[in-house]
Amino acid sequence: MYKQIDSNKRKTIILMILFVVFVMLMGWLYGYFTDTGYSGLIVAGIISLIMATTSYFAGDKIALTAAGAKQINEEQNQRVYHLVENLCITAGLPIPNIYIINDDGINAFATGRDVNHSSIALTTGAINKLADIELEGVIAHELSHIKNYDIRLMMVVLVLVGIIALISDWLLRGFLWKGQGDRKNNAGIILLIIGIVLAVLSPLIAQVIQLAVSRKREYLADADGVLLTRYPDGLANALEKISLQNVSPLKRANNATAHLYIANPFGQTKIFLSNLFSTHPPIEDRIAKLRQMTK
Repeated sequence: MYKQIDSNKRKTIILMILFVVFVMLMGWLYGYFTDTGYSGLIVAGIISLIMATTSYFAGDKIALTAAGAKQINEEQNQRVYHLVENLCITAGLPIPNIYIINDDGINAFATGRDVNHSSIALTTGAINKLADIELEGVIAHELSHIKNYDIRLMMVVLVLVGIIALISDWLLRGFLWKGQGDRKNNAGIILLIIGIVLAVLSPLIAQVIQLAVSRKREYLADADGVLLTRYPDGLANALEKISLQNVSPLKRANNATAHLYIANPFGQTKIFLSNLFSTHPPIEDRIAKLRQMTK
C-alpha cells in the first residue's frame, strides 16, 4: 500500500512539471511571434488566478448545488454519520459536512479547500446498495482526497489549463494579425508552423494532462483509503458493484464536477479513447490493484 502511494505521488509530480514546462513554452511562443514578451503569459495568469480564487472559496458550494446535494445531521442518518465519524477519528480528521444526493446510482465525492472546510456527499444508491464495510471503503476513499488536499492540487491544474487555453487562443490571433507577415525566413516559417500546430493542439494536450493527474489521484485515494480501513476488499467490492450497476449517468452529472466523484458519473465505458479522455482510470484496473494488496 505504501509503495502504491509513493508511486502515484511521484507520477503526479512529474505530470505537474510537464504542465508547467508546457505553459512556459506556450508563453515563449506567444511572445516570440507577437513581440510582446511575457505580457500575454502574465495577463493569462492573472485571469486564471481570479477564476481559481473564486473556485477555491466557493467551488465546494457550487459543486454541491450542481449535484443537488442536501446536508444531513446525525439524527437524520445515524448509520452514515457514525461511519464517517469513526473513520475521521481513525484518520485524525475533523468531521466534514455530510450531504446526501437523491440518486439510485452508486457514487460519492468530497470537496472543500482544506480539512477544516470540507464536505462529503453520498448518493442514496451508495447508502442503500452497499454493505457497511463497502460503504466504509467508499467513505475512506473520499476522506483520503480531503486529507491529501487533492482538491487544492486539481485547482492548480485547472489554473494551468486555463492559462494554456488563453495563450493558445491569443497565439492563433497573433499568427493571423502579425506573425505571418513578420516571419519571412525559413527558420521563421518553420517556427510558425510549429507554433500553429501547438496553438491548435495545446488545449487538447492540456486537457489530457489534467485528466491524467485526476486519474493518478484516484489511484492514490484508493491506496490511502485502504490504509485507513485496513481492508482492501471493502472498496474493491464497492467498485465491483459500481461497475455492474452504474450503467446510466447520474441525474445531475456534468463535466465540470465529474472528476470529483469516486467513479465516472456518466457510467462506465470499455472504449479505449473514452477511457483516455475520462476523469477516472478504468475501474477494472482499480479493482485489480486493490485485490493485489490482499496478497
